[in-house]
Amino acid sequence: MWLKRISILNYKNLEQVELAFSHKMNCIIGKNGMGKTNLMDAVYYLSFCKSSTNPIDSQNIRHEQDFFVIQGFYETDDGEPEEVYCGLKRRQKKQFKRNKKEYTRLSDHIGLIPLVMVSPADSLLIAGGSEERRRFMDVVISQFDREYLDALIRYNKALAQRNTLLKSETEPEDALMEVWEEMMASAGETVYRKRLAFIEEFIPIFQSYYSYISQDREQVSLTYQSHVAEGDLLALLRESRQRDRIMGYSLKGVHKDDLVMLLGDFPIKREGSQGQNKTYLIALKLAQFEFLKRTGSRTTPLVLLDDIFDKLDASRVEQIVKLVAGDNFGQIFITDTNRDHLDKILRKIEGDYKLFEVDNGEVSERKEADDEAE
Repeated sequence: MWLKRISILNYKNLEQVELAFSHKMNCIIGKNGMGKTNLMDAVYYLSFCKSSTNPIDSQNIRHEQDFFVIQGFYETDDGEPEEVYCGLKRRQKKQFKRNKKEYTRLSDHIGLIPLVMVSPADSLLIAGGSEERRRFMDVVISQFDREYLDALIRYNKALAQRNTLLKSETEPEDALMEVWEEMMASAGETVYRKRLAFIEEFIPIFQSYYSYISQDREQVSLTYQSHVAEGDLLALLRESRQRDRIMGYSLKGVHKDDLVMLLGDFPIKREGSQGQNKTYLIALKLAQFEFLKRTGSRTTPLVLLDDIFDKLDASRVEQIVKLVAGDNFGQIFITDTNRDHLDKILRKIEGDYKLFEVDNGEVSERKEADDEAE
């Protein structure tokens, strides 16, 4: 799958953008705050029905405007056209359409256009709470496994209902608690099983990418922790009910799952340098790409690399450039404030590429690279 054209109206600081992309490499240059990340976010939106940076849709409408529209015109690996439309007016429901037909459920769209994005916000995968690492698993698995996404939606619904009962001033009925606990257990077991299978297959891919980028300078590991590994989830929920009632929320379940990220034998959050942390994150995301490419039955994922070279030494930048310029990857979008980084990539591109410049929300194509890129 590749994005041939995009049309944007009033999305964040992008007033009106019409661009045709290269099927291989698209480099986007510009100073900070000019709109590079907003352009990447519009591409992300067309895959996931939401922004990667702001979940409140109305706040993504350009200031003093009443709506935004994003349209993407794609071509599948088999040469078939796909058109995706998203429109939002203030105080109205969001519209999302595929080939002019509106979706009944937005979740039905997830996975049609698999996409992997690496951005500075990914630092939260290491530095943030466990919800960031669960979201990472959810984003990957949901793109290829419909059963997982459905189970996750059912689990979160049951969790919300159980937590409401736990917070109630009067003692909740046992029968009603049982209903939601049984739904949590059934859906949660599915979520756990699929997360575990994913991580077991994912780890060696991730370690291979880290090893390549770091040139074997460090060893890293990734392990999955879940309450469900302790035993039957329904029994755990029943056993924890009285304590949960005191706390007012559910202490056990797959909503507490986590990934333990180690550099050597120690948490990378504590021991890793900025460059090592960045390498870890990039290896995670490139492994995500590789996993989706292996698992997906229809299409090669798009890859969005937003300002990824900061804090990396020259040798690691060189290794990443070799990777993304290779034949293993499909369509790439890459942003940077430093033209030298992009020039290094362009020198290694034998096929098609395009270069764009973003200035205060306006995007223009550079017809030729500067002389130093030749």
